[in-house]
Amino acid sequence: MTDQNNNDDHHDENRLIAERRGKLSALREQGQVFPNTFKPDHTAARLLAEYGDDQAWPQDRLESDKVPASVAGRIISRRIMGKAAFVHVRDRSGAQIQLYLRRDDLPEGVYQAFKHWDVGDIVGASGVLMRTKTGELSVHADRLELLVKSLRPLPEKWHGLTDQETRYRQRYVDLIANPDVRDVFVTRARLVRIVREFLEAREFLEVETPMMHHLPGGAAARPFKTHHNALGIDLFLRVAPELFLKRLVVGGLERVYEINRNFRNEGVSTRHNPEFTMLEFYWAYADYNDLMDLTEAMLREIARELGHDGGRVDYQGESIDFGPEFARQSVEEAVLAFNPDLEAAQLRDPAALREICKRLEIHTESGWGWGKLLLEVFEKTVEEKLVQPTFITGYPTEVSPLSRRNDDDPEITDRFELFIAGREIANGFSELNDPEDQAERFRAQVASRDAGDQEAMHFDADYIRALEYGMPPTGGEGIGIDRLVMLFTDSASIRDVLLFPYLKPEAAE
Repeated sequence: MTDQNNNDDHHDENRLIAERRGKLSALREQGQVFPNTFKPDHTAARLLAEYGDDQAWPQDRLESDKVPASVAGRIISRRIMGKAAFVHVRDRSGAQIQLYLRRDDLPEGVYQAFKHWDVGDIVGASGVLMRTKTGELSVHADRLELLVKSLRPLPEKWHGLTDQETRYRQRYVDLIANPDVRDVFVTRARLVRIVREFLEAREFLEVETPMMHHLPGGAAARPFKTHHNALGIDLFLRVAPELFLKRLVVGGLERVYEINRNFRNEGVSTRHNPEFTMLEFYWAYADYNDLMDLTEAMLREIARELGHDGGRVDYQGESIDFGPEFARQSVEEAVLAFNPDLEAAQLRDPAALREICKRLEIHTESGWGWGKLLLEVFEKTVEEKLVQPTFITGYPTEVSPLSRRNDDDPEITDRFELFIAGREIANGFSELNDPEDQAERFRAQVASRDAGDQEAMHFDADYIRALEYGMPPTGGEGIGIDRLVMLFTDSASIRDVLLFPYLKPEAAE
């Protein structure tokens, strides 16, 4: 029965498209198709903000002042009553405003033509403001033009396009059918602007670095490969801009940041997309403690600027509180806190950790040391339980190839990750600026690659050369913009905050 219903729906849609194509054909014969001369002077949101108050602007005042209005937008509903009609249009502001059309107030033949237009068509209208008997602000039009003929009908009950894959795949329809979606991306743009203003107020310089690298580096991730025909060489889409940004610190640009697109040839999930947006910034003469302080301040600023004055943000049924000082724990402290059956001595004992991993059904490799094994236990038993903002510090050196060793314990690094709502939001550390130590760690990464780890880093000789010129003590951090937007828009999936998330191609019809 479902297949029959789908076939019927498809047939009905084809019939409606054919009808609209017929209308467009008639318009072409009349030379009245896709004009580009109408210029709106107002948005619906602006008119509603300035004149929407029926106490300040009652109908008698609007009638006497004859306030002009010129708008353009998509027809989302219409009601025709003989010689008059009411039409709602939505424009770029995301708001909608009503048009009042009366046959005798429009040029000859326009009203009759309008009765053949459809929901979804884009129109322009000019006239004066009025208020209907129900108090709704409206444009009483004396000029009306069909600007774009829509050939495809909006979804049935168009205000509720609900099929999730269709929403992602046809975002243009989603934005029309679900006005709240627009708000997510307006918030995203505001959030990025807040981040820029926050960093630039602290004298950080925004820069751009290459997106195609001859060696992938800056993160433990599997890259996408491409080929440059003219040069005859393979290139990789960047997995991170880190090594280029640190080259700039060497060159004297001591506070730099980039809001960048990264590409990682990894899985797709509610938290992962093959391409995603990161903020990365580097701060000379700062360490990882300074970065944690700065990150707290930045997130509180974002919350405040987005209207969460108390610092509380509701996310998927949890109340995330950015007001108090963020918790700080080392990896080992967190594992012990969430696994009371374990003892501290076990956490640096590879044999004991292998037994723990076996019990937890964690896959392990023979070459892993205690640091990698401990991280696997942390990710399995702790990560998703860190709901309130929490900095996890003291990452093992084995899993932190670009981080500075801790002065008191060289087996761990001066590194942190910030977790909120059970997911990593930021990763930062005091940068490794010892070129010989860095070269040795690159060699260890190469050995891991040779042993089969496709996410291990390459040896970047030019980056080592840059360090040999001398990089000041520096703190560096990456923050996932997409995941931040998820938090501040209460979005369950990363696909909800990407205008065009990755999807498999549609099957050919």
